[in-house]
Amino acid sequence: QVQLVESGGGLVQAGGSLRLSCVVSGRTFSTYAMGWFRQAPGKEREFVAAISWSARNIDYADSVKGRFTISRDNTKNTVWLQMNSLKPEDTAVYYCAADRSYGLTHIRYDYWGQGTQVTVSS
Repeated sequence: QVQLVESGGGLVQAGGSLRLSCVVSGRTFSTYAMGWFRQAPGKEREFVAAISWSARNIDYADSVKGRFTISRDNTKNTVWLQMNSLKPEDTAVYYCAADRSYGLTHIRYDYWGQGTQVTVSS
């Protein structure tokens, strides 16, 4: 069983930064593609960023390009999302997800964390 635990969320002012972490249990982390998604109240879950198992493929939503950076360390079973220049519209619950195949849509991912709240004040 694969378990994901996110941390690093919080309250930050617009223009500030946060770094989200997602630790994945299990020995096969290095074979999983990882994604970050977010869901604001009343809205559907949306793609934020994804990274393949080797980090050769990385994608971002247009809304976060140039501000967010996804990275991973397979020796630490951890994926991060560095978020800079945060905006109020980035406010959401952020989820990390894992799957054997790489994808940009949430329905492709089989394993999910519990989510961490990010709130950006104006």
